[in-house]
Amino acid sequence: MSVSTGELFMISFRQFVLVFIVTGFTGLPLLGIDGYSETTDAGRQADSITSMDLSPDYTIGPGDILDISVWKEAALTKLVTVMPDGKISFPLIGPIPAKGLTVDELKASIEQKITRYVPHPNLTVALHEVNSLYIYVVGKVYKSSRFELNTNINVLQALAMAGGLNPFANKSKIKIFRENPGGTLIYDFNYDEVSRGRNLSQNLRLKRGDVIVVP
Repeated sequence: MSVSTGELFMISFRQFVLVFIVTGFTGLPLLGIDGYSETTDAGRQADSITSMDLSPDYTIGPGDILDISVWKEAALTKLVTVMPDGKISFPLIGPIPAKGLTVDELKASIEQKITRYVPHPNLTVALHEVNSLYIYVVGKVYKSSRFELNTNINVLQALAMAGGLNPFANKSKIKIFRENPGGTLIYDFNYDEVSRGRNLSQNLRLKRGDVIVVP
């Protein structure tokens, strides 16, 4: 049985209307209308945080979540969180240090300890979620807070992230506190000098855990 052009048009139109009713306006991205895509801005934001590109020498920090598994050993497969003291707890071997180690270094440490209980373990250690890459800006800024260190940023950029200095800030007495194994290092930062292009060595590249204090 032949179908006329008009009938084909009506069939196609009814199919479009049906899809529109079922999916609603949220279905527009699925149809590719007006340049929309299936990935929302929120989804892209979440991906940028959880799938952050990390170098192999990334060192584990408190709050990071690790995926540790031994093949064919369900009891030895779990997500573990690095505690504030820098340790993790894993079945059979108990608490072990993780802070400051790379993933490969931690894997070697776990393998060494667990071999007593599981000969020749097929062990996998992976970063599941990074929660320790933060800096802190406190004091006389418009938005005292912690900020994710997901790129190389300097002191000026961090102050901008905090909304800038408020009118009562002492611009010449800003300090950066950095924890090192040997103790706390304190760096001076003069906002007016750096913003005028002088003594730019003060404009440090920030590291995990740095605290900027604006008096």
